[in-house]
Amino acid sequence: MLRIFANGVCLAVLALASHAAQAGETEQCRTVRMAEPGWNDLAFTTGVASVLLDALGYQAKSDVLGLNVIYEGMKNKDLDAYLGYWDPASVVYYEPYKKDGSVENVRVNLEGAKYTFAVPTYVWEAGVKDFSDLHKFADKFGKKMYGIEPGSNQLMMDAIADPSLGLDGWQVVESSEAGMLSEVGYQIKEKHFIVFQAWAPHPMNAMYDFKYLTGGDKFYGPNFGAATVTTQARKGYVQECPNVGQLLKNLVFDVDFENVGMGYLINDGMKPEEAGLKAITLNKGRLDAWLAGVTTFDGKPGLAAVKEKLGL
Repeated sequence: MLRIFANGVCLAVLALASHAAQAGETEQCRTVRMAEPGWNDLAFTTGVASVLLDALGYQAKSDVLGLNVIYEGMKNKDLDAYLGYWDPASVVYYEPYKKDGSVENVRVNLEGAKYTFAVPTYVWEAGVKDFSDLHKFADKFGKKMYGIEPGSNQLMMDAIADPSLGLDGWQVVESSEAGMLSEVGYQIKEKHFIVFQAWAPHPMNAMYDFKYLTGGDKFYGPNFGAATVTTQARKGYVQECPNVGQLLKNLVFDVDFENVGMGYLINDGMKPEEAGLKAITLNKGRLDAWLAGVTTFDGKPGLAAVKEKLGL
């Protein structure tokens, strides 16, 4: 009788353990609050995350906020996660929250980002491969370099002001991202010389055939202004909501993937979630890694649930 009773207790414990394993996360984890500063790369990657979370039974929310508001929101526990810490560009914003421990790094989700001068490939092949080559072709360039919005081209102006580059008398043509790229497209079509600000990820890398220039470390940093992007979360969030935390740990992107995805926003006018869904649909193979060890909100296998929900 005691043996039967003991066996019954063991079975009950196993049943409870099994139920707990399948129960999923607590109700407070169901809504996942994110934000991004209105940058197309972060709108796209946050859109991808939102599509996955919704398919897993969560309620993903994303707001467009200033960087300082995003960090204050995570510190005050009004936001849970942010997929867009650009290092080194955003170091100054993150530093106070790094010091007080209120915001934590989850993982680097993008490597290979960059930002510096670029020229069409035919210009590069003609001999303009480094910042120091620009002055040799001053007449062909019309002593002009093309930037984006006023206030965003200081590094170009710093390069012009540097006597070692011999760019005295050059000017920066300021307009907008769209205006600059329109000019780039026209000049490439006409096979003219043009130097402009370029960065990755961005659809321009797929739209135009161009090369990034070396020699700009003093202004943009080494390796063509190399940068990484990191997913961050409010302190303790990954422990409080470990299943969402696992998804955030798994989500990693690459420049080519984001170049195409941002094109859905910029060129096709899609909303972030629409762009995210299209990108996931065309890259189903990424789901295995993204959803490894991830369940639905109520504890069921995540990969199968997402594929079924999205019709994949």
